[in-house]
Amino acid sequence: MPTPPALNDGLELRDLACVRGRRSLFLGLNAMLEPGQLLRVSGANGAGKTSLLRMLCGLLAPAQGQVLWQGQDVQRSREAFHQQLIYLGHAAALKDDLTPLENLHVATRLGGTAPDDAAARQALAGAGLGGREHVPSRNLSQGQRRRAALARLPLGQALLWVLDEPFNALDTAATAWLLGLIETHLRRGGLVVLTSHQPVGLSDSVAQVSLAL
Repeated sequence: MPTPPALNDGLELRDLACVRGRRSLFLGLNAMLEPGQLLRVSGANGAGKTSLLRMLCGLLAPAQGQVLWQGQDVQRSREAFHQQLIYLGHAAALKDDLTPLENLHVATRLGGTAPDDAAARQALAGAGLGGREHVPSRNLSQGQRRRAALARLPLGQALLWVLDEPFNALDTAATAWLLGLIETHLRRGGLVVLTSHQPVGLSDSVAQVSLAL
């Protein structure tokens, strides 16, 4: 039987399997995500949500199947794919000795962009960290650390955002801020994959796809 054509302008999960040791976390996983759509991945702890996100980013090879980005296997076109990707794990990956502003500059440069100081400050202000730009990150609360990491999202031109439990430790105002970022990104033709234990409160006009592990 011929291989079906790949999705040319989005993300495709094709017959994915994840095996850890002797345990199969998931098998035969299929999904398609087009520009302007959000994929919400849910499941119990240990179901393989983080492993799946790492597969989507090309950081973990599937035991079976493929992840395709714009028709290309992400394992074979990793460099070009990563230029269009922002991946934020469940932990806010900040250097404690650096300030939020310094961490943001480091993260964006590693991601291939270099916003000026004014743009970085504006992103932090939007995250509710105005006046905290120069505080050592070790002195931030968990919610502030999460917002400092998420402030990277509006900077740069990445089409695909992959976010592992991005709403953890966020208060109501910060949750509304992040939802606004996501909705703006989707309306511009971006794609978002995230894990969440609860429904994502975007407007009804935003297309959401659900995947339960």
